Amino acid sequence: MKYLVPFFLFVASMAQSEPSEIKAAEAQRNGDTWRFSVTLAHPDTGWDHYADGWRVELEDGTILGTRVLAHPHVNEQPFTRSLGGVAIPEGIAVVFIREKCSVDGWGKTRLPVDLP
Repeated sequence: MKYLVPFFLFVASMAQSEPSEIKAAEAQRNGDTWRFSVTLAHPDTGWDHYADGWRVELEDGTILGTRVLAHPHVNEQPFTRSLGGVAIPEGIAVVFIREKCSVDGWGKTRLPVDLP
């Protein structure tokens, strides 16, 4: 019995460390800037662990814009949030979306988004 408590704590900590998943992203030109809508899924548990942002990057990692997510979305999964006013340098055809979690930080994988 004394081994069950650490096991359950280990399993619970594994569930909390699941990364955010970028389910979808789309870009829309708005004059000289772009608006991005990104759908994320994350096993938010509350203020202690939640998806707290995403950003638009160039291939080399240059950050073009960041969307801060100000609160957990425990009961709203997946969820979509937008960011407008993102300036994209001339000649760029693809940007990348990277997600962030309040516990794990910026994700390692990125979603490419073709600019129409």
